[in-house]
Amino acid sequence: MIRIIKADGTAEMDFLKELRARSGETDKAVTQTVTEIINDVRENGDSAVDKYSKKFDGFIPEKRILDREDIRKAAEQCEGEYLEMLRRAAANIERFHRRQVQQSWLTTEEDGVILGQRIRGLHRVGVYVPGGTAAYPSSVLMCVIPAKIAGVKEIVMVTPPSKEEANKTILAAAYIAGVDKIYLMGGAQAVAALAYGTETVPKADKIVGPGNIYVATAKRLIYGAADIDMIAGPSDILIVADDSANYKYLAADLLSQAEHDVLASSILITVSMETAELVQKETERQLNNLPRKEIAGKAIENNSAIIVCENMDKAVELANEFAPEHLEVSARDPMTYIGKIDNAGSVFLGNYSPEPLGDYYVGPNHVLPTLGTARFFSPLSVDSFVKKSSFMYYTKSAFERSADDVIMFAESEGLKAHANSVRVRREDV
Repeated sequence: MIRIIKADGTAEMDFLKELRARSGETDKAVTQTVTEIINDVRENGDSAVDKYSKKFDGFIPEKRILDREDIRKAAEQCEGEYLEMLRRAAANIERFHRRQVQQSWLTTEEDGVILGQRIRGLHRVGVYVPGGTAAYPSSVLMCVIPAKIAGVKEIVMVTPPSKEEANKTILAAAYIAGVDKIYLMGGAQAVAALAYGTETVPKADKIVGPGNIYVATAKRLIYGAADIDMIAGPSDILIVADDSANYKYLAADLLSQAEHDVLASSILITVSMETAELVQKETERQLNNLPRKEIAGKAIENNSAIIVCENMDKAVELANEFAPEHLEVSARDPMTYIGKIDNAGSVFLGNYSPEPLGDYYVGPNHVLPTLGTARFFSPLSVDSFVKKSSFMYYTKSAFERSADDVIMFAESEGLKAHANSVRVRREDV
């Protein structure tokens, strides 16, 4: 049963500390194993990938690479109604992310000085997509569509091979989103192949997408050889609710995240003890009807809580301390609180904006900062797939005006050659 905590300045903060520690440090054995896999792939390329595919997946796929035509044929095996749903979701996601596009700019100043910034998409992005029961076509749309909008030249996807037919929903999402090529490989070996390149897998500039602890550890270890989206921890949801909130909705939304993982966290912060008690009972009732009740039950019992605060201002203040991945506001006038929310990956306002709308359909990205990192990280976006370069052009007269200042600055830092680079030009003018 989900616990109820009465906020007193200590109890709720003790719970927050407990929550932050729940994922712990990556197991040393996992790090060692992943390091060995990465080094092997880096040195031996495809042969190492094949070795680990045989070891972990049980076989080496006959056809490792799927091109656009292969992806299209697989997508066509999905029901038409499902494909239309994917297209509607993709259109929503594209419409939202197109508003994030930034423009390159240039400005001219006195003496003919030109300053500017150039924005362009990365050359190649690799998207990791889990297989099996953790296959999420929604993640394909969320990772690929912003990259396409950003102008990424090539988007490749890696996903574990299967002896059965490839997951049609994953391939359908890949086709609709615009994936150029799919490599049937998974695990840490696939991340290493994308980071360093092999005989058949091109080196990616950035690797995005969810995965298990081995995939997450591999992304952490290869960072620097390629960029990554983030190192995601267990999923979480926090709901701020006043006494007008529907307790059935609140219970259902808490469970929507709890079913992800035994380490997931679901928190309700409310101003009403009556609401807290109703939600506690309703959560137990709904939990018993879930197919994944064993997973959700552990998450609810171990990592979740209902916190009762004295007022909504305190509730929002505490929500900012937790900095949740998903933050729902269930109140009479939810829009009044949006300006007070500083730390959240994505915010869902009102009784009819449940978190699953954002997971699948509405448009904002569902790749979000976890473990309280919403204090300083942002959701995946078009910005995640671009690089920016500044440029400058100085005329002779503008150079003369600035030279003494630059020489003084360089010499104050003890960098004589920097100062000399300017001095030789000044003496030549």
